[in-house]
Amino acid sequence: MLEQLKSIILDSQELRLTPGVPRRLEVQPVPGKASVCIGVRRSGKSTYLQQVIQRLADAGVSRQNILYLNFFDDRLHPLTGMGLGPAIEAYFALFPEKKGTEKVYCFFDEIQVVPNWEPFMDRLLRTEECEVWLTGSSARMLSREIATQMRGRALSWEIFPFSFQEFLDAGKLKSEGTLSTRERLLAQNAFGAYWQCGGFPETLNLPASLRVRIHQEYFHAVLFRDIVERHDIAHPRAVSDLARQLINNAASLYTVNSLTGTLKARGHKVPKSAVADYLEWFEDAYFLFTVRKYDASINKSNANPKKVYCVDHAMVTSTASGALVNSGHLLENLVFNALRRVSPQIYYYKTRGNKEVDFLVLGEQGGRHLIQVCETLVDPKTRRRELDALTEAMRELDVERGIIVTRNEEEKISLDCGTAEVLPAWRFCLSSGW
Repeated sequence: MLEQLKSIILDSQELRLTPGVPRRLEVQPVPGKASVCIGVRRSGKSTYLQQVIQRLADAGVSRQNILYLNFFDDRLHPLTGMGLGPAIEAYFALFPEKKGTEKVYCFFDEIQVVPNWEPFMDRLLRTEECEVWLTGSSARMLSREIATQMRGRALSWEIFPFSFQEFLDAGKLKSEGTLSTRERLLAQNAFGAYWQCGGFPETLNLPASLRVRIHQEYFHAVLFRDIVERHDIAHPRAVSDLARQLINNAASLYTVNSLTGTLKARGHKVPKSAVADYLEWFEDAYFLFTVRKYDASINKSNANPKKVYCVDHAMVTSTASGALVNSGHLLENLVFNALRRVSPQIYYYKTRGNKEVDFLVLGEQGGRHLIQVCETLVDPKTRRRELDALTEAMRELDVERGIIVTRNEEEKISLDCGTAEVLPAWRFCLSSGW
């Protein structure tokens, strides 16, 4: 095995890098800590590692100082029973002069395939002059697990499918600063493509039929490899039916009781506790996300119905059971993903008058952002309903600016408590301060 590992290491050092579209993610390595990139399958984690390697090479780091192993390589499967010790042994057998004298950059892709990798990484960081980068499908690479088992020797960053800004980067279109009329029209046109194909890098520029098949493949891979296999679930059909029920009702309210009843009606004898576990595992896999009602009381927040969103709006259209998916809900799902890339502290808000605002986002500095989503405000009744809810929430939370995201409309509306800014979705996705 040692000789084969040497060969794999040398092959990786000679491999031509294909860094793809630069991601708008700034991971800052900290000495003595592993940089961990986690996210849903096929979101671009491996490509991101290649981008980091390319930057190192551009800065003059020798490829001999870079150890890269992708544990989806079938030749590395024996390490799942042996541990990672032989990999480092093989590297220093090739380059003994570097041990203890030069910094080695270690990249371990899909590390979760190897059992008990955490204590090895902890030892590696303590005993060698190295910088460590890890990726993994989140079902086995959860932040809380890393923090516990690596004793604080890791910092985690999330990688999501392409944002609209990254989608424009892929098409070499301008997305920042003041846009000319031509640039604005190109961005608007590109948003139509983004609406159709979503953000998974592999699906860009593919025909609709292939895109749907790939999304469905991702759906099954997440369910069965990242959830059913990991948690040794005896009744995988119940997990699949639950996932489809949630996908079919993306951006809608649910309760554990209602979901348990739905599964029971389909013949699954699944207790409420198991349904609650499944929901948690969906979120741990960066596949489906739960949004709670905002309340100062955590118990009250948890007791209220919750809303569900998928990691990619186009995956919803590709995997939903219904022939027609509510386009308003899809827009809300898209907006959620734009917000989630920036902050995990996302809630929906109910006013004292029982009016609902789709999103309340808590900023790092204690700021509060209210975002309402509505396809169009053309209908006077719809306009009044959305503005009334937003105005009431702004008063209660002492927020002077609210946002309404639409498909195409744009205006500023003066309210007695502040301003409601109506933004088309494409422009909202390019804004940073909301």
